[in-house]
Amino acid sequence: MVGSRSRIGGLFNRLSIKRNERFLDYPLTPIQEERLQKLQERLQTPFDETCPDHQEALRALWRIAFPNAALKGLISEQWKEMGWQGPNPSTDFRGCGFISLENLLFFGQTYPASFHRLLYKQDGNRATWEYPFAVAGINVSFMLIQMLDLYSEKPKNLPGLNFLKLLEEDEEAFDVLYCIAFEMMDAQWLAMHASYMEFNEVLKATRTQLQRELSLDDVHRIQDLPAYNLLYQ
Repeated sequence: MVGSRSRIGGLFNRLSIKRNERFLDYPLTPIQEERLQKLQERLQTPFDETCPDHQEALRALWRIAFPNAALKGLISEQWKEMGWQGPNPSTDFRGCGFISLENLLFFGQTYPASFHRLLYKQDGNRATWEYPFAVAGINVSFMLIQMLDLYSEKPKNLPGLNFLKLLEEDEEAFDVLYCIAFEMMDAQWLAMHASYMEFNEVLKATRTQLQRELSLDDVHRIQDLPAYNLLYQ
């Protein structure tokens, strides 16, 4: 039995190596290469609390989230209402950079109904100890970057490869995918009857579901993802 298992294990290893080699060998189209490079440049941009553009992006996010409440300052206890860990949101961006703020801002500007539904936890039987909206959003950004292998020269997995096809069709594919992933995470949260301490399990389940959808053969545009239907404006 040991020999049989060894042969089977060796076969699986060879198949895995061949599959990975296929991902390594594929050529990028000029559009894919250009858009992937732009996206990777965004990944390298840290959040700078002294930068006027970054400050204005934070203010814009507040106006979208709470249009009827005046923001007292970029450092204020008010930020906790959005789900930041403390009065200074800039400290939460250190793990993911400016792109995580861009993702939240895009979500609020493009799909405001979905954005506010998740921010205010409007649907479903909610937990007593809910996930903090803003920090959850940063975690979704980080999860996507890792899942799609975006720090590599080019993705080396099937979801990442298929994502490049979506990016070729739509330059905003990553930002839209972020909105979809956030909605998927909230749906998983409700389905799992989760509470705050189970957030990582919910995020892991979200990643698994999203990987599955990105591996479907009939997904050619971001709108072809089954979970795209979770979004509404």
